[in-house]
Order: sequence, then structure tokens, then C-alpha cells
Amino acid sequence: MDEKRLDVKQKIYAMLLCSVVFIIVYNYSAWHASTLEKVSSFVFDFEKYIPFLPWTIIPYMTSGLFFCSVFFYCNTKEQLKVLTRRILLVTLIAGICFLLFPLKFSLQRPEITHSVFGYSFQFLSTFDSPFNQAPSLHIAYAFIFWTVFKDLKKWRMFLLFWLIALGISTLTTYQHHFIDIITGTILAHISFLIFPYQKNNFLYRNFQVANSYFLIGWIFVLVSLLLYKFSHTYWLLLLWVALIMIIICYHYQKNNIHFLKDNNGNIPFYKKLFYFPYTFIYWIFWKFLRKNKRPLEIVPSLYISSRLNKEDLIYFEINKNTFVYDLAAEMEENEMIKEKATYFSVPFLDIGTLDIHQTKKLVTEIVKNYHQLPKDGKILIHCTMGYTRSSVIGILVMKNILSLPLNQAITNMKILNKNAVIHSYLFDFLKKINI
Repeated sequence: MDEKRLDVKQKIYAMLLCSVVFIIVYNYSAWHASTLEKVSSFVFDFEKYIPFLPWTIIPYMTSGLFFCSVFFYCNTKEQLKVLTRRILLVTLIAGICFLLFPLKFSLQRPEITHSVFGYSFQFLSTFDSPFNQAPSLHIAYAFIFWTVFKDLKKWRMFLLFWLIALGISTLTTYQHHFIDIITGTILAHISFLIFPYQKNNFLYRNFQVANSYFLIGWIFVLVSLLLYKFSHTYWLLLLWVALIMIIICYHYQKNNIHFLKDNNGNIPFYKKLFYFPYTFIYWIFWKFLRKNKRPLEIVPSLYISSRLNKEDLIYFEINKNTFVYDLAAEMEENEMIKEKATYFSVPFLDIGTLDIHQTKKLVTEIVKNYHQLPKDGKILIHCTMGYTRSSVIGILVMKNILSLPLNQAITNMKILNKNAVIHSYLFDFLKKINI
């Protein structure tokens, strides 16, 4: 069947499958917790300041409506398959957590005087339970729902704000504690990493990397809150790291290649200070794990490498007729290069999407400069580690200079640079870019 002509029966089947699994898992784990002599609760001190807002029962109860309808907004078989797998995964993992670490809601809900809201809470108490707390399936599902709804042309922003309200309502209806929200968020992003959408499509690569940073960020949020609760030490430090990870996630989603370095390849002092944990980890990787310490000549007078230190530069012998193209978005260039060579900062996000327009412009410029090199001139293309970005741009430049078929250029690069890492999404990129 055509990928775009998704059968309604398939959507109904996926919805029924996920619904049956949810009903079995949720009700069994709730029943199991109710049979235990004691079920504990986990509450942070600040939760006593969370207000009870009866009207938020409305967005809270729409989770079921979203659950039944989201399948019918899928446009392709892959989207439906990924959605189904993610929902099944979070349902099963949450069910295991409910059985192994049963928790119950512990705050006393105020009396509800409004008749409509009162009936709603009575209806909710019939089908919901004080158990099945962490991770919150309301939260995990909301994140998963958004992966489908974000592609809608109409009602997109309305649905975004409604899902946010749904997430907040888990607290303001006194149905969940804060630990449930964080763990539900972590669970959702685990499902995104295990079942990525269009894994080999380079256009989605930044979102896949962003999910990794999001997951790390939310884990740091959880650990910082646990430290705050039990020791009150170092929790702000971890919260700082969490904030950095979440902001980096945003930059990946927007493909903001200059979130650190300016057009001259410099990182302002305030960014060095704020992003220090991030840049320090990259420095550690560069210092101890890089392998292409000496530039590799892939075409006469054309080299690729990792970011070079001063010793490497002395060996390489640079001058003003040396053109250096810096592809790294996360580390500043060696000052010696800026002083003695002709430097260009053309950053790409690490293991992220390579913009087609930007790549075409860069490759065209490098090829043009290559054909105009003076006798003592040479070109160096480098990223941070010398594995991916420099190899991909090197393949395209080599292909154009030597007029090679793409497969031959890729083969040549793998022979010349044994450390080259060309992921499947990069093969997709190389095949689709026409230079």
C-alpha cells in the first residue's frame, strides 16, 4: 500500500491495541497496589504551595480523548508504527514501575463546591486511582501526542497550549506529585530515542539529537531535586547543567549553528561562563579521544583533520596562503590559525543536520579557492574530532575536484581516513545533495 494512503483500519487496530494494553496494565497495577498493606508517597517540600484548581479537571480528562484520536492524525505507516511503539513502550515500562515501586498521591483534596467540576471529579474517581503515580502516563502520553500534532497546519498552537495545560493539570487537580511529572517526561524521551521517527532521514537528525540532550537535561533535573530533598547540597550545580542541556536541545531543534560562536569563530565571555560544563566536556573529548591529530591529505594540498593544537600547527606549517575552514560549533579556533592563516568559521552542529544550502555554498567556495591556490597554498578543513563533519565536507569537495562518482568519493575517504564516521543519515544527505 502507498505510504501516504494509510488505511483507516490500521489506525483503528493500533488504537485498540494500545487501549487494551493500557487498560490491562493500568488496572492490574492499580489493583496490585490496592492489595498491599502500605503504599508510600514521595513528596517534595515545595509541593504544598501548588494550588488546587478544580477547573483544570477539564484539560486533565481530555487525555483520554487525545489517546483515542491521535492515531487518526498519522499520515504515514511509519508515523503510525512509531506512535504505536512509543505508546506501548511507555505503557509497559510505567506498568513495571507501578508494580516495583508503587506510590500513591498523599495530599488532601479540598472540598469541591462547583457542581460541574464536582461531578467531573466523581467521574474521575470511578476510573482513576490514587496509585500508578511515577512515571505519570498523562505526561508521557502528552509528549508523544505532540510528536504527531506538531505537524498539523491548523490548531497546532492551540493543541500545544492545551497539552501544556494538560500537563500542569496533573498537579493542580491533585492527581500527581512532582516526581511523577519528571519521571513521565524522562520516560517519553526514552521512547523517542528507542523508536526515532525517520531515523535515516537527515532532515530529522537535529530532533533526534535534541531528544538526547532533553533526556540528559531531565535526568539532571531529577537528580538535582533528589539532592535538594535529601542533602540540600550541589543541587543548584546540577540544575545549572540541566538548564544548559535543555537550552542546547532548543538550539538543535532550531539548527542554531551560532549559539556559541560568532561569525568570527569567537565565543563571548558570558557564553564561556554559562556553557562551561558543555564546552569542558568537549575539550576533554578533544584532548584525549581525537585520533586525527595530524592533517590527512585527501587531494593534493587539501587536508582534513580534527581541531589542531599548537604542536600540530607547527608541524603543518601554516601561512597566509593556508585557508582554514573551521566546522566546529562548540570550540574556539586556535589563535595561531587566526593570526597566521586565512580563517573561515563555518560551523555545523555536532552529529546534527547539515543544511543543504549552507553546505553547497561552502563546498563551492572551497573548490573555487582550491583551483586558485598559489604554489605554497593549501586548504585545511577541520571539525572538533575529525570524524564526521570534516569527512562529509571532504567527500563533497573531493567529489567535485576529482569529478568522482559519489560512491567512489566515499570509498576514497574511508580508505584515507580510517576514523571517518559516516552515519546512515549522512549517506541520505550525501545522496540528496546535488553539487
